[in-house]
Amino acid sequence: MIKSDIIHPDLLQALAQCGHKANILITDANYSFLTNTSAQARIVWLNFTPGTIGSTLILEKILGYINVEKATLMASPADFDNTVEREYRGILSERIDVEHVERNVFYSLAKSSDTLLVVATGETRRFANILLTVAPTLV
Repeated sequence: MIKSDIIHPDLLQALAQCGHKANILITDANYSFLTNTSAQARIVWLNFTPGTIGSTLILEKILGYINVEKATLMASPADFDNTVEREYRGILSERIDVEHVERNVFYSLAKSSDTLLVVATGETRRFANILLTVAPTLV
């Protein structure tokens, strides 16, 4: 038995294959996984039921395995109370750049050949999609 925070074999294998500049997309339950991701990206399905497993838990555990240089979020409306973004910022190192992009730009980035892993979560909060860019070294 593997003794680590992540024991999902497909997720571990996909993380091991993500090198420098690869993108990892953690999605909310509303994301269109098949039409707005790279055709060669591996999708790891962790969206068993709404609300379980949340995107913040996935982010926290993935950060224990890889170094991230940048996190990209889909911009939300100015009047939207984005609770999940606040939680992400609490989990991410202050040294990790956080960028906001418009919805269609986000989809274009997610469809890039650099996106190698997509983690489908049961996160039901809106604007919870986050694209991580793998760093070459500890940042």
